[in-house]
Amino acid sequence: MHASFPMNHRFSLFSWGRHALQMAAGVLLMMLMTNTAAARPVADTAWSPLIKSVYLNRNGIELELPLLRLGSADYLWLRFDELYTEPRNFRYRIRHCSRLWEVDDLEAYEFMNGFDDHDVEHFAPSFTTRTDYTHYSTRIPDQTSSFRLSGNYVVEIYAEDQPDSIVLTRRFAVSEEIATVDIEVNRATSAYGNFQRDQEVSLCWELRQGEYIPSAANYAAVVVRQNGRDDLQRTLHFSGYNGTKMCYNNHRENVFPGGNTFRYFDISNASTPMGNVQRIERLGSDIMAILRPEEVRARKPYTADAVLAGGMKTNVWNRTQVQTEAEYVWVNFSLPMAQPLLDGSIHVVGELTQWQLSDASRMEWQPSYHCYTLRLLLKQGYYAYQLVVKRVGESEGSTAELEGDHTESPNNYTAYVYLQLPNDRYDRLIGTARR
Repeated sequence: MHASFPMNHRFSLFSWGRHALQMAAGVLLMMLMTNTAAARPVADTAWSPLIKSVYLNRNGIELELPLLRLGSADYLWLRFDELYTEPRNFRYRIRHCSRLWEVDDLEAYEFMNGFDDHDVEHFAPSFTTRTDYTHYSTRIPDQTSSFRLSGNYVVEIYAEDQPDSIVLTRRFAVSEEIATVDIEVNRATSAYGNFQRDQEVSLCWELRQGEYIPSAANYAAVVVRQNGRDDLQRTLHFSGYNGTKMCYNNHRENVFPGGNTFRYFDISNASTPMGNVQRIERLGSDIMAILRPEEVRARKPYTADAVLAGGMKTNVWNRTQVQTEAEYVWVNFSLPMAQPLLDGSIHVVGELTQWQLSDASRMEWQPSYHCYTLRLLLKQGYYAYQLVVKRVGESEGSTAELEGDHTESPNNYTAYVYLQLPNDRYDRLIGTARR
């Protein structure tokens, strides 16, 4: 079955793609004039369809988690594009959140030294690109500010002339690192998992030498997330002590589906098809990359492949200023299937879709071609992703049906240990670990 996209569909989308985005952005921003991060819980969301290619990394290093140690000299570097030619005066403000990512009632002076509201300092227009955009970047916190408290945080980006209309939210965390956290990931061995398909997390933590908190286990909450997926974020249950260590093992929440190695594609070259790109087409000022049709891998044997674990990395062949000389490309995904799912949806999940099972990541069924399709406008570079099924009424997406689950899969797990004592007004983050 040829799963390519019908030309009339490509023409209708690509020929007015940027104009459609601009009109949609105007409507959406009007709807969001009263939106603030007080909407609970907060998520990593680009509220405007004109905001693309968002990165928030420690010290500006791609693929580094947005996680800082309290009192250290480390910082975060935020980068994003707006598909608009005229630069705007964007600002950011910072809010403190609970461990459930709900904005709490702490005032800025309580959790920060200096100001919590700053200009997005740097911007530059795209250069010799078919799609016009402006690239923005800024340091968080700036050199005159620092964090006073640990915990979860969210940064809100808004235009200076529209302070109540947020265009982008990104989450990060600040840890005290007064706890040593040991996390192991192995084949599932408990009664809750499958030895061949699932992975089981074992975790213990203890306070570092010189630290003492009476009955710490009674006031702690341990959260583990697989890759960047909120739907695969679990709060573990305390299982007992191992000497001075507090352990969280052998519960249903410790077992995660293994998934598979991530699919990937490379659009670094906008002229010649590269990794998993079937062909490159141009229509007017638009560039289209048609990926090779996806395959259902559930019944195929596991094959190890070292690719980005759902991440993305901007890259361009034969260009020196990558952030402003990279093109934007319409990427076409297709998944041939005999019949559509009647009780669920299929999503392309990774950093390219903010790890969310949302309308923006959902593939559409095309009955004339017996396949699911999705188009995403992405900046040139490398991208990794998985196909995830979201069944109606279920909170977690499943990789079992389309990817297959394998215990050998190279997933990233991040653990967060929170503590809130009876007199505390916020959730402290006292230790983290990644495996």
